[in-house]
Amino acid sequence: MKRNVVTAIIFSILTCGIYSIIWTVSLNNDVQRMNGEEEDGLSVLLLSILTCGIYFLIWNYRMGQRIEKAGGRNEGIIYLLLAVFQLSLVSLALMQVAYNDLLDRGTGAGSY
Repeated sequence: MKRNVVTAIIFSILTCGIYSIIWTVSLNNDVQRMNGEEEDGLSVLLLSILTCGIYFLIWNYRMGQRIEKAGGRNEGIIYLLLAVFQLSLVSLALMQVAYNDLLDRGTGAGSY
């Protein structure tokens, strides 16, 4: 689903990060659906909690690969560095922009 990045950032700030969790799960599922893969957004959330955030860093890097597989640019290193420096909201925003661009172009392995 295409999301307005500014609105998502504002909701994330207003809800003290709760919306960013929902955004993460939804974005993960959207990109995986576009690639024809099984959706596992909740497992991303659970693994991130269980590993005290380490899996979230890995997930940021892998999202770059998944977006590339869907037809975008692999910016996994940028997503990872932003998350390491506690700027994961910026990372999510960049991922959403890349996903929205893929939707606008109608590209993707399992484009719908």
